[in-house]
Amino acid sequence: MRLLLPTGSATEQIVRDAAQGFDADVVVTGEIASFLTPHQLNRLIKNGKYDMVIVSGMSTASFAGVEQATGVPVYRGPRHAADLALLLPLLGTVTLSSTVPADDFLAAKRAEEARALVSAREKDATFDYLIRGLKIGGTSRMKVLAEIMDAHKRENIRGDAERFFQSGADIVDLGFGFDATPADVQRVFSAIADIDRPFAVDTQDAGLIRAALPRADLVLSLHSGNIPFVGKEVAKAGVAAVIVPDDHPLAHNIALAKKAGIRCIIADPLLQPAGSGLVASLKNFRKGRYPLFFGAGNVVELLDADSQGMNALLAAVAMELGASVIFSSEHSDKTQGSITEMRRATEMMALAKDRPYPKDLGIDLLILKEKRRRREPPLEYERVVPAKEMPAEIQYDPKGNFRIGIEGDEIVAVINGKAVKGKCWQDVFYTILKNGDVSLLDHAAYLGREMYKAELAIRYGRSFEQDGEF
Repeated sequence: MRLLLPTGSATEQIVRDAAQGFDADVVVTGEIASFLTPHQLNRLIKNGKYDMVIVSGMSTASFAGVEQATGVPVYRGPRHAADLALLLPLLGTVTLSSTVPADDFLAAKRAEEARALVSAREKDATFDYLIRGLKIGGTSRMKVLAEIMDAHKRENIRGDAERFFQSGADIVDLGFGFDATPADVQRVFSAIADIDRPFAVDTQDAGLIRAALPRADLVLSLHSGNIPFVGKEVAKAGVAAVIVPDDHPLAHNIALAKKAGIRCIIADPLLQPAGSGLVASLKNFRKGRYPLFFGAGNVVELLDADSQGMNALLAAVAMELGASVIFSSEHSDKTQGSITEMRRATEMMALAKDRPYPKDLGIDLLILKEKRRRREPPLEYERVVPAKEMPAEIQYDPKGNFRIGIEGDEIVAVINGKAVKGKCWQDVFYTILKNGDVSLLDHAAYLGREMYKAELAIRYGRSFEQDGEF
């Protein structure tokens, strides 16, 4: 297969190095590869016989007309020339896109294949129990249980539950504090009664557990203090139960649950927070007769570190211990997004079962850091102009000042009582320019900076403060 690889002078050597060993012509079309025009490419193709052209993934021009005129397919390569060496060996085994950069296209394709594999394995998996059609235990994927604390105090419990399911929760756990009443529990479960997904009631109060039994699919948590009062009712309702130790060991409490007639038992040896016995508590997690419950959220909530890495690591630990259900929560601002992260982590662990390490799976939890840094060619210039400190005095734009903020997943720019809203900073900025609402270059630069900060705040779930540090 003969290739044409148009490139720029700035990346020529990188492309030539990547093309070694392939039947390829590397042709410099200017300083920057992405500035290639359809007219240039049409001329290059006619000068040789090629089976395929790979242009820079940074190119914005459409080459559909070139394909039609020459009959030679034109595909988008990676955005960065440094990634071309990874792509070329895959030619013939992967399908590229004429519109989407290869790195994005291949990453999306690998992720799609990975998710399909997770679904296929789950479909064929064995299980110990079915909870409202959800497989628990066996060879099935570890299930994510997401807690909504103080469910009786939520203004929109139905919306909160649906959001958690959309975020990736397999089971939504409705927690009730000691100030809750049986009427509160009944009201909350009535609000979600027609959502055909698994719900758990999270309380140790026998009266509150009893109030939830007409709809709850799972009870958290039963022990020697409440099994004598509500165990038989749980068994009669056919509800699954998480059993925990108290003054008596876990095995004793499981025996009480069995004696009460409870058939679907999940064992929770209780994972302790870091610094309070985390490592010591791990020895209690042993594969046995019953599926294991792993309380990862107790660790993540009580450690001031970013949740993504902790969720991934704890999911890996839970997988090695053979856990079937993993608990996650979003009680604090720092753990917002944990449900999605934990769901992704459990899918990674499902894919890693036949691998030595959970890496190169097609899906990952890399959010801020890169897996591999790209080495771009050095910048070329003849002289340096040192940057000058910006004057403290501000020249206000006669068009007016903007107030920048975020609402949900949208950037909002307000001027003179008018708001421009959008999800991408460049779209909002373009609209502002189009409306003629900015007249000074430094004001335009300022707006671009602030709106991009706002977009990053939305992307990473952080707060936004105009003129503040990100």
